[in-house]
Amino acid sequence: MELRKNKFVLKQSSKFTMILKCIILSIIFDVALSESDSFHEELLLKPLDNGKVYSYFQFTTLWNKSLETDQYGHCHLFPHALMEIIQTYEVQELHISLTEGQWKHRYWGYAIVEAPPGAELWVWFKPNTRNIDEKWKGLTAALSGLLCASFNFIDSVNSVSPRLSFRPKGIESEMPLNSERLRYATLPREIVCTENLTPWKKLLPCDSNKGLSTLLNARYIHNTNYHSVGVHYRQICANDGCSKTKIELQQTVSLVYDLVILTSSIKEWSIRKLFGIGLFGSCPVAQDSNIYVDISDNNFELVQPPDNILTNVRGGQITKYAVYDFKNINNLSVKNIRNNYQSKSPILHANRYIRDYGKEVGGIVTKIYNNHREPIDIIYFENIPWFVPVYYHTLKIVNGNNVIKPKQTHYIPGKIRTRPYYLEVAFTLPPRSVTEISIDFDYMFLKWQEYPPDANHGFYVGSAVITASLPYARNYYSLPRTVSLIKNCFNVTDSDGYIVQLRTESFILSLPTPDFSMPYNVICLSCTVVALAFGPIHNITTKRLRLSKKVNKSKLKMLLDLKFFSFLRLRSKTSEQQEESNR
Repeated sequence: MELRKNKFVLKQSSKFTMILKCIILSIIFDVALSESDSFHEELLLKPLDNGKVYSYFQFTTLWNKSLETDQYGHCHLFPHALMEIIQTYEVQELHISLTEGQWKHRYWGYAIVEAPPGAELWVWFKPNTRNIDEKWKGLTAALSGLLCASFNFIDSVNSVSPRLSFRPKGIESEMPLNSERLRYATLPREIVCTENLTPWKKLLPCDSNKGLSTLLNARYIHNTNYHSVGVHYRQICANDGCSKTKIELQQTVSLVYDLVILTSSIKEWSIRKLFGIGLFGSCPVAQDSNIYVDISDNNFELVQPPDNILTNVRGGQITKYAVYDFKNINNLSVKNIRNNYQSKSPILHANRYIRDYGKEVGGIVTKIYNNHREPIDIIYFENIPWFVPVYYHTLKIVNGNNVIKPKQTHYIPGKIRTRPYYLEVAFTLPPRSVTEISIDFDYMFLKWQEYPPDANHGFYVGSAVITASLPYARNYYSLPRTVSLIKNCFNVTDSDGYIVQLRTESFILSLPTPDFSMPYNVICLSCTVVALAFGPIHNITTKRLRLSKKVNKSKLKMLLDLKFFSFLRLRSKTSEQQEESNR
């Protein structure tokens, strides 16, 4: 018995030591991973014109891994589901946006992250990637499941490879660039809802349980004039000489609130009024958890004093920010910030519309406004669906009475049900002028199966993209290409200039539509006829007809006579009995 007890004690002690070793190894492994990756959460609040407030969330995950040499078998802070997709489909750079509403550059300036209405996806694949079209199709299907979006509808029919507009935002080893590695597509009809926000939050280390992500209340987000959700993945330099690299994942949310709708007052707002909840603690794994409030206008009154005030001088523009650090502070909120803000007109903005000549010929027109005193070089890019056949010979670039000659043009005609129309034009905008670029198209008849369920609503055509390098940074707040965090972009000189990409309006095109009510009427009439004919035919085919037996007329007459005479006898007897009783 004593030997058995000793063996049992030895087994228990060995199990305990094994468990202890596993715990120690896991702690060491987590500490090693925590040293190689980091998570940062930031929020920027900026007042806009006419009582609007711009809120920009940025959640950044940095990981000291190289795309070429390191393997990604285990992820600590980086979302494992996204990393599997990136590895499987050999993605070097990935940019996703899901947007509801139109950013108004003329009144709001430039967004930190530009995005068109609907869904936008553009990807750079790794060099020497084979079967890029197959990789592209598999990638869109995987992202569709990851974000609960309709990316699976993206294929070669609505995808292009722009040569000038979309340069890699991360580091690039291949020079010159091969645009065949790039794929760009949009879904202008995509509707952004809670189904997209929930899986997007699950990519964060703290989900929506702690930190700034708790402010992302679906009820308040979808009640804004503009909201955009983004996922951006790229490879950046890890040191000054760029001898080492690391990967960066930015998850962004851009919101534009209307204070008149929220608070019925444009002079007073707070975090609780904007998001419906206060902020209670930062994400435990976040190294930085900061809120920046633009206080460039001196009419601000901050009820809660900031931890620091920063002055940013960038491209001739001076901006002041009140900084709040929530890393070690709980139950703190910014409230009652008063302002009287008037925005300055941006250097460059545009608007786009269609013109019709009946239901036979139409045109796409884009007006580009240059408010600067010097010329500006731009690149104009269009991705037009195959069902809008445009004519390259009708392309016109006019400034007043002067015709502008393009510096460079790339055009690939579309093919019905196979590929879209691709147009990219580089030219110069004259100073202080309005330039109009237009191209004509025909209205096309489609097969009746190709119309959507609400055919009379029309067909969406995606936004055009205008790329330019601004001479100075008026109303420009985008992060420099070499910077990952908002806190590191103050007083930083942009080596690449102030690159801006404007997304114009998308529009709805009403194509010739057949009378879909006629088939409906035919179906109703046919169903009515069938229903009326079904009853008699069913009775005839299911019921049996039987003949009743014949009755002899003489016997029937005798029976009736007997009944009649019996009735008369009964009546006479009753009358006699009454007379006797009366006597």
